[in-house]
Amino acid sequence: MSGKLRPYSCVTCHKRIKKSERRPVTGSQNKALRQFLSKTFVTDLCDADVVCNKCRQLYYSSKQSEAIVSNEIGKENANPKGPQESSESCISLPIPSTGYRHDACAICSKKPRKLVVVSEQSRHELFMHTGVLLTEGSRCCSRHVSDRHLTAETVNSGVSSKTRNHTTFNNEEVCHLLESVRQLAKRKDSTRIDFDNDSSLTDEDYRNLTGLTRSEFDDLMSNIKEIRQSKSRSTRTCVAILLVKLKCALDNKMLATMFNMKKWQVRRAVSSARKALMSDFVPHNLGFGHISREEVIGQHTRPLAQELFSNGLTETPQALLVLDGTYIYIQKSNNFSFSRRSYSLHKHRPLIKPMMIVTTSGYIVSVLGPYLADTKNNDAGILNNMIQRNVEEMTDWVKEGDTFIVDRGFRDSSSVLADLGIRMEMPCFLAKGSKQHSTEESNCSRLITKVRWVVESANGRLKRWRYLDRTVPNTQIPYVGDYVRIISAICNKYKPPLSSGEADEDLATAYKMLHLSRQPNALRLLVESEGMDQRSYPWTKIDATDVAPDFPRLSEEEIRELTLGTYQVKLARSYANEHLNEDGSYEIHINEDIENIVSAKIQSRHVSAKRYLCWIQHSNGVIQTWYCKCKAGSRVVGCCAHITSVVWYLSYARYQEKPVMGVRDWAEYLEDAARVIDATDSEDSETEE
Repeated sequence: MSGKLRPYSCVTCHKRIKKSERRPVTGSQNKALRQFLSKTFVTDLCDADVVCNKCRQLYYSSKQSEAIVSNEIGKENANPKGPQESSESCISLPIPSTGYRHDACAICSKKPRKLVVVSEQSRHELFMHTGVLLTEGSRCCSRHVSDRHLTAETVNSGVSSKTRNHTTFNNEEVCHLLESVRQLAKRKDSTRIDFDNDSSLTDEDYRNLTGLTRSEFDDLMSNIKEIRQSKSRSTRTCVAILLVKLKCALDNKMLATMFNMKKWQVRRAVSSARKALMSDFVPHNLGFGHISREEVIGQHTRPLAQELFSNGLTETPQALLVLDGTYIYIQKSNNFSFSRRSYSLHKHRPLIKPMMIVTTSGYIVSVLGPYLADTKNNDAGILNNMIQRNVEEMTDWVKEGDTFIVDRGFRDSSSVLADLGIRMEMPCFLAKGSKQHSTEESNCSRLITKVRWVVESANGRLKRWRYLDRTVPNTQIPYVGDYVRIISAICNKYKPPLSSGEADEDLATAYKMLHLSRQPNALRLLVESEGMDQRSYPWTKIDATDVAPDFPRLSEEEIRELTLGTYQVKLARSYANEHLNEDGSYEIHINEDIENIVSAKIQSRHVSAKRYLCWIQHSNGVIQTWYCKCKAGSRVVGCCAHITSVVWYLSYARYQEKPVMGVRDWAEYLEDAARVIDATDSEDSETEE
């Protein structure tokens, strides 16, 4: 041993005392002292216990006060107001306590190299759950603590170390303990949501409130390095407040009520969590710098897209990126200059535009902006600006021969991308004076839309966090970009791919689409040559149930293989529902001179005065070809929604025992002014007659 004396703790005040200051409590000369301490402070004294000078002096002070107390008894009996209450400085209560030793864990009694001091709130929480009180300054193993709080496992398992049966308090300590426990119980009762208690919320609660499961939320917290804690919030609560705000679109007043905080405390928590996520989490899950070009090609590019747009130009796979701008709506502004520049002529309301760059599987590579919404900030202008400024060094990331898949709003960026050697795949424009795309144009556009839809779904996934789907206050404009990036990084980290499939299936679909894209539309040529689209052509209207029984009978899966997508099948129910008459029949047109061809007029879902003529040719139980008069109706790579609605009803819906429409008419719950006017006119006409 070193020359230092081993310190001992006083049995009453628990202070460490040196050998020279120890006073034993055993021996005949200390019998009275021992009885006094056992009666006043503790009852489980042992021979090794010692007492300090200060506590020993209490014994002598009590002896001297006995005479004074006895003299006061007579005065108290003569006092008409009653005896005066005398309070002792210390009191012993039958409350188990531990933590007197500082060289061992107060919870498990182990002696690791590193011990941490248990916070006052944790000591009181443990006392509420287990009934064992940790003394002030108690230490425990670091594994029992998380975010400066005892873990739920530690609290539930309780204290296994040796405890004393009684605990000594003075007046101030008793009052402080009662007040602390009262405040803690009050906060527990008033707190609706508690992210620090593992048993408070289920996985479903976590998903509904934050958009993440409990395990995903825990993993997110492991990426946060530092958020300053306070008595009103922990690190988990701070991040949870931000995610609940984004997921549920709640204002700070509502969040303050839910988390039992003040409004300004919520505002600070949101700010702290936003800064921590932007510095510790977002850079590792979003941006051109967080992922290499090779990772995008190998892990986040569908074989379907690679096959459709490789065209055999290069032997090595190229990066395919899908670009599009999304909209975040904002309030009107009193700053007229900003009001003009943030007003969108396309949406007819003020908004700001983040630019989304995603892969063909829906993985978000980067989010740039947000940008203004005037005509100078259209999609093409934003992309040109991104390239000129080399935002996030994107021009160093992409290589010559890579492909950008875009919509028609990027048409003015073709020359800029061509200078970099980047191919741009964009749907075709309708030629001036034409009402319909050619078969080749429609087929090429379908190849692009087969891949480009992922960016729309990525935008929709962001809008599931309802804060971004509503009108954002203008005071939040400086932080909208951070919120979009935080949500995008969370989607990249924890959400599954939007578009995925087996490599063999993807390649088979790609080969089929490429083969069909080179085929002409034989039925279109027949319709135009025979004049079937003329009013004079003799078509006979019949009920769909009377259509020849040799019309193919298909399942929904087979219909999806025919359309090469799911979007048209989803619309088929609504189109078919509108064409059922009051008797529940579906009208179809046929010509007795032409076999195996049926025709129908499909009402446009946008314009009441427009109907589209469509024809379907079938033979030997197989649908061979189709043609529709809509803009993209001549394609053979899949078919439009109008054709799909006829095929879906004739080959599937009419054979089902139960109705499969699933479309309700909400107009029955509303008043119709036009119907009232018609009724009034009819009554007036009857009166005149």
